[in-house]
Amino acid sequence: MTTHSVTWNEANARRLLRQGLAEPAKGSPGAMAAAMLGAHAQVLSAAELSLALRLDGGATRADVREALWTDRSLVKTYGPRGTIHLLATADLPMWTGALSAIPSGANPMPPDVRMTAEQTDQVVAAIGDALDGAELTIDELTDAIVARTGTWAGDRVMDAFQDKWPRWRQMTHTAAHRGVLAFGPNHGRKVTYTSPGVTPMESAAALSELVRRYLHAYGPATPQHFAKWLATPKSWADELFTRLAVEGTIEEAAFEGGPAWVAAGDTAFPDTPPRGVRLLPYFDAYTIASQPRELLFPGAAYERALAGGQAGNYPVVLVDGTVAGVWHQRRSGRRIAVTVEPIGDSLDFAAGRGELAQQVRRIGEVLEGRAELTVGRITVGPHA
Repeated sequence: MTTHSVTWNEANARRLLRQGLAEPAKGSPGAMAAAMLGAHAQVLSAAELSLALRLDGGATRADVREALWTDRSLVKTYGPRGTIHLLATADLPMWTGALSAIPSGANPMPPDVRMTAEQTDQVVAAIGDALDGAELTIDELTDAIVARTGTWAGDRVMDAFQDKWPRWRQMTHTAAHRGVLAFGPNHGRKVTYTSPGVTPMESAAALSELVRRYLHAYGPATPQHFAKWLATPKSWADELFTRLAVEGTIEEAAFEGGPAWVAAGDTAFPDTPPRGVRLLPYFDAYTIASQPRELLFPGAAYERALAGGQAGNYPVVLVDGTVAGVWHQRRSGRRIAVTVEPIGDSLDFAAGRGELAQQVRRIGEVLEGRAELTVGRITVGPHA
């Protein structure tokens, strides 16, 4: 039986408020990463922008870097969907406990490249041992793994970027999800890996906490929304939500005419619809996680701002919580040229140009440069 009825505007207003997009939030980069459930860091500069834009007090990319490499309240590792994220270090027990419990799909590797379950366990153990108290480049880590397992782990059999990678590298994200691998600071131009020194939370408790936190940030949501965000089988997500409903961790709500879920007792939503202009970078968590996507990307925005239905491949302009444009930046020294392309007539420049210019100035502050606004057509394609 439903306990609450929620509209798109109500859900959107709460989502924006809870992750520093209605107004900048007080707190640290680590606290914001926890509220967002991670900042996608395949493009590290975009993750820095995602976090700093949400914080008050004039936060910059330097503050995010300090949290990542100095005070270590952030960690760069493989998170949701097996992609690189900045996660709150304090959340790593939950993340590793949950992500290591997700059922894996069919192995995409050719039969002669795949690793057995036993070999996987050997490699993960070798990584954990090699990275304990160390920061190793990929070549150094490969040598350490081969020394602990055998030459088979180092066989260069994986096709990757017109090259061949060692066999063990297909388990990089598995090692991260089991809590034995994270990114260390670069050594020159070389990536390094280190141990996050974390003990994963028990899987059932971790999954329960992750769903609760996800619904707090992005609810109401369905198991299908959760499965898409986490890249898990929908049937598995259905079973998980059913278990959590029986346990009383989540409760049902009517959302835009259909059944959805919120965290138990978390049924308060703002009375006023979202307002304001915001610029979000590539792969921003709000853009990727907020559902239904056809309401976040209304009308022509669905065609212009999504890459084949894939969210995050374009930086977007939000107006009152929905996508109303795309934008692009080009840097030359301290000058950052920001071009904004409105979609349709949803970006009212008579009313919103001042807010837009303010957002562009803020991007310049975060990136420690001087940003200049141009309104026009963007010809750069989506990020791969």
